[in-house]
Amino acid sequence: MIRLTALCTALLAVAVAMPSLAQTEPRTEPQILATPAEAPPAPPPVPEKVYETVRVAITTSEGPIVLALEKERAPLTTANFLRYVDQKRLDGTAFYRAMKLSDDGSYGLIQGGTQGNPKKVLPKIAHEPTTKTGLSHIDGAISMARGAPGSADGDFFITIGALDSLNADPSKPGDNLGFAVFGRVVEGMDTVRKIMNAPTSPTLGQGVMKGQMIASPVRILTARRAQ
Repeated sequence: MIRLTALCTALLAVAVAMPSLAQTEPRTEPQILATPAEAPPAPPPVPEKVYETVRVAITTSEGPIVLALEKERAPLTTANFLRYVDQKRLDGTAFYRAMKLSDDGSYGLIQGGTQGNPKKVLPKIAHEPTTKTGLSHIDGAISMARGAPGSADGDFFITIGALDSLNADPSKPGDNLGFAVFGRVVEGMDTVRKIMNAPTSPTLGQGVMKGQMIASPVRILTARRAQ
């Protein structure tokens, strides 16, 4: 009994001398994860400016062509073309030239208008270069035919494929003002391509235009403002 009591007394002393596990384990606080701040919403995209245009429908013997003319960006050239339309000066004229820059006719231009007919032409207009208007000779662009800058009147052309070489380029020497784009085809590129592929005469035309004149010009029956 004495030995057992002594043993119990010794164990009790050890138990008192040793702190409990509950006392020695560090107290941990629950972790609170910080939520990242929400990114501010992206600003809405700035809508692309829509420029005012005027539609013109050209009825040809090969089908219709509808144009959107840049009244706001090329006001002078558009106003000139609309004078020809409103005075019916394009009625009875023709598309007379097809300049093919590729064998399949997918790249080039067609040209039409008054051809210097004194009963049709109006005074010549000042030149509006693409560096001023911000327009370009994209596929289906309508632009003014000219000799020297400021000599355009009632003749125009429509491009098939992008013809950037016809844009103004101040880095080039000489006449670097290009041609005056003033609109684009919005309906009827199939008609434009038909005209491009019309047979041409190997002998008609002068200078660079020789061999590009349409053997049977495509008639412009009417040109009218459209909705």
